[in-house]
Amino acid sequence: MEIANRIIVDEKIRFGKPVIKGSRVPVDLIIGKLAGGMTYDEVMSEYDLTKEDILAALDYAAKHLSDEEIRAIA
Repeated sequence: MEIANRIIVDEKIRFGKPVIKGSRVPVDLIIGKLAGGMTYDEVMSEYDLTKEDILAALDYAAKHLSDEEIRAIA
């Protein structure tokens, strides 16, 4: 099932984690590699992705985090 542009979930692929459509590359892996210092070009080469795939992963992560609620516990 497509949950966002270029992002799908399927129980049979990576246990239902969000992945790039047409691949088995999880969104969290892409974000982690970028956070770890890899460039777009390195990620694209390593995982056979397009720049649009990477941007879709970043967009999905940003939207997902914007829904997160943090509550202070006294």
